[in-house]
Amino acid sequence: MRRSRDGGRGTRGTGGTRARDGERSASRPAAARRAAAAGAAKRTTAPNPNGLTGRATVLLVILAALALGYAYPVRVYLTQLAEIEALRQSQLAQQERIAGLERQAEKWKDDEYIKAQVRRRFYWVYPGQTPLVPIWDPEKQTDKELGAEPAAPPPPDSWYGKLWTRLEPEPESKN
Repeated sequence: MRRSRDGGRGTRGTGGTRARDGERSASRPAAARRAAAAGAAKRTTAPNPNGLTGRATVLLVILAALALGYAYPVRVYLTQLAEIEALRQSQLAQQERIAGLERQAEKWKDDEYIKAQVRRRFYWVYPGQTPLVPIWDPEKQTDKELGAEPAAPPPPDSWYGKLWTRLEPEPESKN
């Protein structure tokens, strides 16, 4: 510690203490400090290389924490919305299916519809009618629409299947 001029031990920043070479300490109140001499260098702050102040950094950290905190609940919320919409679509499809089955059940209450179904499915006819049985399926495609040639069977995989195909006669060609 430095001793004051009067020889006593002083504390730093008190009225009777002086710093080096007779200048007052910088820790004293501003009113007690002497004004800078004319032409003296003015103290400035160094530019911040990041461009962010301490407050801006704290604000960004808080915003990032909030974004991370709300990200998962928002994702769950959006997933639940999608599930709700899928369940609504499923309900609508089920309601349409139920309505179709109810319409079909109403048809079966009519005697004429039952007679028409029996005639179509079991080929029943009234007495005196000539039954005609189609050899094609009117609801499915014909062979011409499917393709002229049926697909060849796959070659056998087992040894006895290969042997049996060698023993079978060659199919006759249609010429």
